[in-house]
Amino acid sequence: MSHPQLEFPIGCTKTDTFAEQLRTFTDFDKETRVESFPDPTIQLPVYINEFWTAKQRAASSLHEISYRACFKPQLPRFFIERLTSPGDIVYDPFMGRGTTPLEAGFLGRPPAGCDINPLSKRLLAPRLDPPAPEAVAARLAEIDLTAKASDLPEELLTFYHPETLQEICALREYFIAREASGEIDPADAWIRMVATNRLTGHSAGFFSVYSLPPNQAVTVASQRKINAKRNQVPPRREVIPIILKKSRALLKKVDPEALKTLRTTTPQLLTGTCDNTPAIAENSVALVVTSPPFLDVVDYQTDNWLRCWFNGLDASTIPIWQLKKAEDWSTAMTRVFHELHRILRPGGHIAFEVGEIKKGKLLMETLVVPAAKAAGLIPRLVLVNDQIFTKTANVWGVSNLKKGTNTNRIILLQKQS
Repeated sequence: MSHPQLEFPIGCTKTDTFAEQLRTFTDFDKETRVESFPDPTIQLPVYINEFWTAKQRAASSLHEISYRACFKPQLPRFFIERLTSPGDIVYDPFMGRGTTPLEAGFLGRPPAGCDINPLSKRLLAPRLDPPAPEAVAARLAEIDLTAKASDLPEELLTFYHPETLQEICALREYFIAREASGEIDPADAWIRMVATNRLTGHSAGFFSVYSLPPNQAVTVASQRKINAKRNQVPPRREVIPIILKKSRALLKKVDPEALKTLRTTTPQLLTGTCDNTPAIAENSVALVVTSPPFLDVVDYQTDNWLRCWFNGLDASTIPIWQLKKAEDWSTAMTRVFHELHRILRPGGHIAFEVGEIKKGKLLMETLVVPAAKAAGLIPRLVLVNDQIFTKTANVWGVSNLKKGTNTNRIILLQKQS
């Protein structure tokens, strides 16, 4: 369902028009409920409806790279289509697997992103300009996975058959050598990205024995417990066929015109802390769509230890934010908002997805609003996408989550025009 950017009436701001679109939204035959924010100290209109849904046209298969706590592509698309025009820069300061930049590229908006974890760029960049399947197959045919690897960590036999581990280690050392010599090309980068994504999982489409879902890697000790409980041993998995199969799956539902548009955009992907991004020009970004790290909810560093190992990275040296106290989170986000204020163009927007923590006793909005205001940003509204939308639904607590409701809450912020 396409939603091209609309013309705005004279005297009506883009934010006003967007709010009106939310109020009158009926694409899925449900009327928007407009409420006041439950905390009386936060004066914001709240628009509740099913604004995007899993039932609508599936997103591009290029998004299907697993990463912890990522949102659906329909979320950034909703804001990109309505608040930007082709050629506008769209940015995610906590890009993770890169959902926002990739969706921006499909829509002809130059994608920009930042993440403190080097894995993020390695998972996204190859998908912004994917090689032909034939090039991937040809490169894999050139790599000798029988070459004895110099490092075969014995503890990884908890996850892998010995012959599979040999292939993984040979592939790892090939990429480390190519990276060191500056010879990594698009085919290499793609294969490394796919292999990183196939390290562990719960089906024969992964290199490992049955493990937890593929957006994280359990510890060796935990995997031993899984193996014992399931009475399982790592089966032989052939690395090259798995990489080829996943490559075909990633490219199978990519619209040719969207791919052509994607390849015409020039991405800007940064590795580092997003509260200091001098490489991004002042007043250059039209829209930010992001979901920040929440308070001590997801341990990205531990989750990614195996992916980091495969990529020759030491996970313990990556200074991923792990904010445990509300005041520390607010301080860090205030720094981020100051930087976003610098790079946003006048009138630009931030769609900031928030969650609830401490079993619903703390709404992140109560931390976001004062931090944003301290950085000179203007809170405009709250959008709640409730996929099991009823008039009596409680979108603020966790009861819905326990019943399977998929709810997103986004605060829309703006830089003064």
